[in-house]
Amino acid sequence: MQLPYIKKYFKKEHWEEANYQLLTKMIEEYTYEDMLEPEIKKQHGKWDEYMLPISEYKQYTFLARKDLFGGLKVKAGTICVKEDGTERPADHAIQFLLDIQPIIGMSSETAGHLIKELNNTLVADMHLLGKASKTSDELIKEDYALLEGHMSGHPWITYNKGRIGFGYDDYCDYAPEMQKETKLYWIAVHKERASFQSTEKINYHKLLHDELSLDEKKQFEKVLQEWGVDEQEYFYLPVHEWQWKNVIIQQFAEELSRQMIIPLGKGEDNYLPQQSIRTFVNQSHKEKHHVKVPMSILNTLVYRGLPAERTLIAPKITEFIKGIYEKDDFLKETCRVILPGEIASINVDHNLYPKLDNSPYQYLEMLGVIWRESIYTYLDDGEKAITLAALLHEDNDGKPFVLSLIEASGITPDEWLKEFFRVVMEPLLHYLYQYGTVFSPHGQNTILVMKDFKPHRLAVKDFVDDVNISDQPFEELSELSQELKDVLRSEPPEGLTQFIFTGLFVCHLRYMADILDRKEAVTEYKFWECLADSIKQYQDNHLHLKDRFKLFDFFKPELTKLTLNRNRMVDYGYEDGDDRPHASESGKVTNPLARFAGEVHFS
Repeated sequence: MQLPYIKKYFKKEHWEEANYQLLTKMIEEYTYEDMLEPEIKKQHGKWDEYMLPISEYKQYTFLARKDLFGGLKVKAGTICVKEDGTERPADHAIQFLLDIQPIIGMSSETAGHLIKELNNTLVADMHLLGKASKTSDELIKEDYALLEGHMSGHPWITYNKGRIGFGYDDYCDYAPEMQKETKLYWIAVHKERASFQSTEKINYHKLLHDELSLDEKKQFEKVLQEWGVDEQEYFYLPVHEWQWKNVIIQQFAEELSRQMIIPLGKGEDNYLPQQSIRTFVNQSHKEKHHVKVPMSILNTLVYRGLPAERTLIAPKITEFIKGIYEKDDFLKETCRVILPGEIASINVDHNLYPKLDNSPYQYLEMLGVIWRESIYTYLDDGEKAITLAALLHEDNDGKPFVLSLIEASGITPDEWLKEFFRVVMEPLLHYLYQYGTVFSPHGQNTILVMKDFKPHRLAVKDFVDDVNISDQPFEELSELSQELKDVLRSEPPEGLTQFIFTGLFVCHLRYMADILDRKEAVTEYKFWECLADSIKQYQDNHLHLKDRFKLFDFFKPELTKLTLNRNRMVDYGYEDGDDRPHASESGKVTNPLARFAGEVHFS
C-alpha cells in the first residue's frame, strides 16, 4: 500500500486546484478544436464575458480573450457554473466532461474511458502540486534529466497523464514526475527471434562494451551457462521492469518455455524516465546512451510501444539525417545543430500477432529497444541542455521558467526572443527548404542548448518517429532508398509545413506567447512578429531557395486545423485499430504570421 503518498498528495486543496487547472485547459482546447462554441455576452476591455449553455437550467460563464490563432485564453479564477438560478465557482473537470458530452457528440463508451484517463491525470497533477518543487529561478540551473521530472505533460492534450495500464504503485515507481531512479531489466533473446541493426560506426559487441560493465557481462554469461545455452546465439537487450512483468512474461510465454528468451536480471546502472515515459537517461554514466523501450500503456493518444518497421529502420534514418548535416556547412558550421542519433536497435516480433490480419497495433510493438546517443556527449563547456517543453513551465508561485532564464541572461526579453528564434528556426527551415525533410519539433523532441542562460544551439531527436519527407521531386531526395521511402511518411507541401506549424507553433509557441504576454515581458503581437522576422531573415540569406519558400508557405492566412483532443473524443474513441491514430482535421486555423507577411521572397 502507498499510504504515505496518499496522505501527502491526496488533499482537498490539491484536488480543487488540479480540477480548476484542468477545467480551464478543457474549455480553452475544446473551443480551439471547434468542439465547443461559447457565446460572448459582454465586453470588459481586454476580457470578454463568455457563456457556454449546457441546458435550459445550466450554463458555464467565464472571462476570456482571443489569441491570434482565434482560440481562447481564460482569465484565472473566473469560471463559474450557474444551475437552477444558483451561481458558484466551477471546480469539477469531469462533471464538465459529462455536461458537454451530448454537445460534442461523444459516445458513452468513449466518455467512460476518458473519465478514467482524466482521473489518472488529476492524480498526477495533485502529486505535482504537492511535491516540494523547486522555483523557476532554481530550475534554470537543474540538470537536463532531472528537469523533466518537474514538467506537467503535454500542453495541448487534456488527458495528458492518462497512462492506462499503470496501477498506483506503478505510477509511484515509474512516472517521470516521481523522479525515482530505476534499473532496467535485461533479457537474452535467441537470434532466430531477434534482429540487431546499427549505424556503420557501431556493432553489437561495441554497443555491449559501451553499455555493460565487465561484471555485468560476466554475470549474464554465467546465467546463460546455467541454462545450458550458447551465449553466441543470443542478443542481450534491456526491457522496462513493468513491461517484463505485465506483458513479456505473459505474451512471450512460449519463447520463455523454449529458452528463446531467457531472463538475465537487473543491470547495474540507474536511469531516470523522461516525459515520454519509455525513454530513459542513464544517471550512473551520463555519457552512455539514452534507452527507448516499449511500454504497453496508453498515453496521449497511443500505446507507447516500438513499431517494428520503425525500430528496424531507425539506424538508417539516423545515417540519412546525419548525412545531410555532414555535407552542409550551414548546418554544421553556422548552426552547429546537434543530432543525437538512434544508432542501434533490436526488434523482436511476436510469433502470432503479425500473422493476424489487421491485428491491433499495440500487439505488434511489445518487445524491442532503441539506443540513442546521449545529449551530454555533445555539450561543450558552459553549455546546458533543456527540452523546449521546459519553457512552458511555471512554478508553484506562478513564475515562468522562461522568465527566469531571461532575467538570468542579462539581456532584454526582445533580445532573448530574437536569439531563441534564430537558434530554433534556422536548422529546421534549412532541412525543410533545402532538403524537403522535416522534423516534428514539439516540446519533447526539440532540445534547446543554453549558454549563459541564452539560446545557443539546437538539438533535435527522435528521428524514427517524427521525420517526414516531401512528395515533391527534389533532387536532394532522389537517392533516398526505397527502404527509407517505405517507412518515412511522404507529405504534400502543406502537410510537410504542418509539422512545423502545428508541431512547433500551435503545440508549443502559442503557450509560450501567452506566458510572456501575461507576464508583460513580450506582447503576443511582438512575439509572432519576432518569429516572422526570423523566417524572413533566413529567406533573405538563402534566396537560391525562393521557389521553395512559396511551396512551404508559413505566411498563408489560414492553414488546416489539426486537432488532438478531438482524435480521442470524437473521431477514434478507444477502438483497438491496426494503426496508430492520425491527427484529425477540423476546418481552418488563423495563422498569426500572415499579418507580418510583408516582402516575402516568393518570386
